[in-house]
Amino acid sequence: MTQPLTGKIALVAGATRGAGRQIAVQLGAAGATVYATGRSSRAGRSEMDRPETIEETAELVTAAGGTGIAARVDHLVPEQVRDLVARIDAEQGRLDVLVNDIWGGDPLTTWEKPVWEQPLEAGFRSLRLAIDTHIITSHFALPLLIRRPGGLVVEIGDGTREHNDANYRLSVFYDLAKVSVNRLAFCWAHELKPHGCTAVALTPGWLRSEAMLEHYGVTEENWRDGAAKEPHFVMSETPAFVGRAVAALAADPDRARWNGESLDSGGLAQVYGFTDLDGTRPHWARYNTEVVEPGLPADDTGYR
Repeated sequence: MTQPLTGKIALVAGATRGAGRQIAVQLGAAGATVYATGRSSRAGRSEMDRPETIEETAELVTAAGGTGIAARVDHLVPEQVRDLVARIDAEQGRLDVLVNDIWGGDPLTTWEKPVWEQPLEAGFRSLRLAIDTHIITSHFALPLLIRRPGGLVVEIGDGTREHNDANYRLSVFYDLAKVSVNRLAFCWAHELKPHGCTAVALTPGWLRSEAMLEHYGVTEENWRDGAAKEPHFVMSETPAFVGRAVAALAADPDRARWNGESLDSGGLAQVYGFTDLDGTRPHWARYNTEVVEPGLPADDTGYR
């Protein structure tokens, strides 16, 4: 198997589960050494109180063909992030890919309520998890990344810049979080360009994360049964799809053409030719615009 990222060092911040886990795994499958960070460890769970751990992610990276290294880090604590980057520098002397996928705000989000009915403490906590963590991580990691030209930063969010600018995201705090992630990628692109490095924002489509599968009472094996509860779930995608999008970007010698752009997994699949685990190329962004928003019946024909 071709491994175009052999010798490359990646940090996936927020790699415990969901998109972050599979981004780490797919970078590993392409040959990278991946530092997988998060707060949920075999030593104890985070406030998310879920069973997935960073150690499991690191083992999956290694099993995929890379080298997985787990590091328990709270990215809201600057000293922990500083020490993590110092460790990467001491062990590897370089950083080629930084993926900011830290979130953890779902349990804190109150949906479809006006701001005067929102709990402020939970809302501001979600913003800190979504924005402060990304800035803190970039503050410490980017000086290592810019030592060599060609570095890549990927900000993982929900919704492209175009989509989020035109749509209210059902909660003021969630809306601000996802708009801000896209803007951070724009900022990093401006700051990194003189150093020959690239930054992009990237969104998956409807992600079949561990939590989403549980929400619909299905597994990855019978996920289509979830469409009985929500018909448009038929257009969902595995976290591996966005993982392969990141791996494709990291392996592209011409990745600088995307600098500052807001991208989606389905659109990149059309450019790079990768597929989801089932061999399809789901294009959620186009489906959402052409089917969901106009209120048409669920039908994924022509969108995979």
